[in-house]
Amino acid sequence: MSNQINRPAVLAEVTSAFYRYEQALVSNDTATLDELFWHDERTVRLGAGENLYGIEAIRAFRAARPAKGLDRQLHNTVITTFGEDYAVCSTEFTRDGTDKIGRQQQTWVKLPEGWRIVAAQVSLMS
Repeated sequence: MSNQINRPAVLAEVTSAFYRYEQALVSNDTATLDELFWHDERTVRLGAGENLYGIEAIRAFRAARPAKGLDRQLHNTVITTFGEDYAVCSTEFTRDGTDKIGRQQQTWVKLPEGWRIVAAQVSLMS
């Protein structure tokens, strides 16, 4: 199995998708954010203050979220791929004006339409 972990081409694909998501997040590009989540009722996003089950709940959250104060700096990002179609992306983040440390973890799966987030969790710690 170790020869299936972080295969260079797969890691490059997921890393690109991860940073595309990050750019969309900080610029409030809701179309790209929506594109990068699996469009399914089984998609889960557990946020710092909300639990979202299904793509429709995730879309509604994105539409209602304020578009300001989204800039952040990533730290300790770890992207690990397993085989050709599964990956986990974990990162910490900070924002100016707060001492809290954010944590984000995403499960990505390569579907026919491309790499998509099927589960995500965001939390904050003091």
